[in-house]
Amino acid sequence: MTNPSLDPNPALTAQLVDRLMHLGEITDEPGALTRSFLSPAMHLVNETVGQWMREAGLDVTIDDWGNIIGHFASSNPEAKTLLLGSHLDTVRNAGRYDGPLGVLLALAACEELRRTGSWLPFHVDVIGFSDEEGLRFHSAYLGSKAIAGLISKEDLKLTDAAGVTVAGAVGQGDTLPAPRYAAEELLAYVEAHIEQGPVLETEGYALGVVSAIAAQSRCTCTFTGQAGHAGTTPMTMRQDALAAAAEFITLVEKVGRETAGLVATVGHVEVQPNASNVIAQSVVLSIDLRHEEYSVVASALVLLVQQGTLLAKPRRIGFAIAEVQSHNAVRCSPFVTAVLSRAAAQSQVDVPQLVSGAGHDAVILSRLAPVAMLFVRCRGGLSHHPDEYVEPEDIGLALQALITFIREFA
Repeated sequence: MTNPSLDPNPALTAQLVDRLMHLGEITDEPGALTRSFLSPAMHLVNETVGQWMREAGLDVTIDDWGNIIGHFASSNPEAKTLLLGSHLDTVRNAGRYDGPLGVLLALAACEELRRTGSWLPFHVDVIGFSDEEGLRFHSAYLGSKAIAGLISKEDLKLTDAAGVTVAGAVGQGDTLPAPRYAAEELLAYVEAHIEQGPVLETEGYALGVVSAIAAQSRCTCTFTGQAGHAGTTPMTMRQDALAAAAEFITLVEKVGRETAGLVATVGHVEVQPNASNVIAQSVVLSIDLRHEEYSVVASALVLLVQQGTLLAKPRRIGFAIAEVQSHNAVRCSPFVTAVLSRAAAQSQVDVPQLVSGAGHDAVILSRLAPVAMLFVRCRGGLSHHPDEYVEPEDIGLALQALITFIREFA
């Protein structure tokens, strides 16, 4: 294996930043960066990234679930595969870095390795997953679950706002996707991602590595009351679903504040009939619970079910919680993380380890292979927001770390 300079080509970092800006203009919603599962913008992003992959000498595949894979082949056809990547979908009104940065860093690393003639004893697949955020069907990881062969019949039945099912969107009927990789074919999955938090910036680091990804539960909560005229229905006779939901939302916040390490969020609310002069008949809202230990998440969910039932009863409101998605905490591979940490240490003396409160495709890929994650500092810890920003210098350091990691891993 050749041993060129550890410094990546500065022009490659500049190109990467330009590409991030370009992808940030591809959206389903003019004036806001929004890309959802199998949307027109996602198809265009795949076409764009696919062209960049081909220009870098990678063989490109886009599967039925909208995942794009660029294959950087080893000279040994029997070699195992190292997976690198992240997601290309976004939340609504997103920033430019969450997800695409990890895909483009992986692509740029492969470009640099090919440019310098680096020989690798393994294949490298760069993956851009089609659905990590869960914007369209409110169930995250559809892309990585398809890659891992973990899509269920229940996943196929999920519907979007237009009533289209996952099965209908994919167009494969009730056929479940087979795993793209067998576990024995893989070496590891490594994902670079913005931190989405303030720790690195506060402590003065550009890069960090992830020790674990927090456990998470996503739920849908439904309150069912009775619609009525806002001017003629006495307050004592109302079955106001929105008033009950408002009380419950405050309770979710209270549980989060009073449970050490737990974060609890209601981020999506649908009200029917949603008219200013009509008492709300029904409210559907989301609950997102996260903690380093799943037992804490589970206990919080039990408490919310109990307390929600108690507050709904005197209001004569129907109340139900359905868990849409959950996962236990995912521990990153100590070995792969150690190699990644040594690579990052080429750029800074100390490399902190952090627990990720955000979920990532590494959660799903951990079912197939050891996983590790590189965190990159983001300004103000801001994410899922148009003002999301990463300094080009930090992107260059992350690129250097990823290239060094691949060489050291080899």
